[in-house]
Amino acid sequence: MEELSAEAAAALATTQTTAESEAWYHEYLGRKGRMTAVLRGLGQLSPEQRPQVGKRANEIKQVLEQALAEHQEQIAADEMARVLAAEGIDVTMPGRRPQVGKLHPTNQAMRDIVHIFNQMGFQVFDSPEVETDDMNFGLLNFPLDHPAREMQDTFFTTTPDVILRTHTSPGQIHAMRKYAPEPIRVVLPGKCYRNEDVTARSEMMFYQVEGLAIGHNITFSDLKGTLLNFANQMYGEGRKIRFRKSYFPFTEPSVEVDVDCILCGGAGCRICKYSGWLEILGAGMVHPVVLRNGGYDPAIYSGFAFGMGIERQAMLKRGVDDIRLFYSNDVRFLERV
Repeated sequence: MEELSAEAAAALATTQTTAESEAWYHEYLGRKGRMTAVLRGLGQLSPEQRPQVGKRANEIKQVLEQALAEHQEQIAADEMARVLAAEGIDVTMPGRRPQVGKLHPTNQAMRDIVHIFNQMGFQVFDSPEVETDDMNFGLLNFPLDHPAREMQDTFFTTTPDVILRTHTSPGQIHAMRKYAPEPIRVVLPGKCYRNEDVTARSEMMFYQVEGLAIGHNITFSDLKGTLLNFANQMYGEGRKIRFRKSYFPFTEPSVEVDVDCILCGGAGCRICKYSGWLEILGAGMVHPVVLRNGGYDPAIYSGFAFGMGIERQAMLKRGVDDIRLFYSNDVRFLERV
């Protein structure tokens, strides 16, 4: 037994890998191992010999098990050292700062705009990008023969009277029909589609945010205060806005809204074409026909609406002069803005 112990210890010292140490275990200490066979043979000894020999056999087994555990720890440390040396990693070297992504400027502008109107009590309302002709035009006071339809070149589908929406305004009808006759304040962000030539100032797919407020005794002054607050939060405190008369079939009266030039402060520069003003959105009081189509009695309720292009807000705020850059996937541009 002492010879077997010495032999096992010598054999263990020659193992250099985890696999070799496992093989050693099965040869000496496993269920069919040589040391296990010795322990099983204790029953053949006389009663006088059995306690002394059994005690010594268990001591040898415990010593071998302890030696195996320590040897396997050393093997694992040696194997890790070899791996580290082979890979050539110097853990004392400073790490590389990971490249952190950020929101696309269009998404960031949309979040900024929605956040501003959220603070004023407007909730987000989602509406479909694929609409019927009636929702996109008819219910918004665009009769079939109305020349205002020519203002928005449309993508038609193979299904009759089903189109890609040309503006987010159909969402007004969806929101009104859902909440009427309760007062509402909603913003409707989303994609719009127009069959236009792609230029520095126009895209066939673009984002808009529509705003709608309906209630009792809502006036044009409420619209002005809302948009002035938006301009100051979006473009900085102290901004001025002006209204210019315009025409939209779904509002009456209708206006275009300008903000004093962000770059020159209204003094006149190349960006504002030396006018001192930059156009940011269109707005107006909701037309009685649209109110009625949405389920509100125009004799009791009034409201205002506004709509803006997200890319235009991003262009003005970040000094971008070509809308095509937003969808060019040019990493240099995206990192700069």
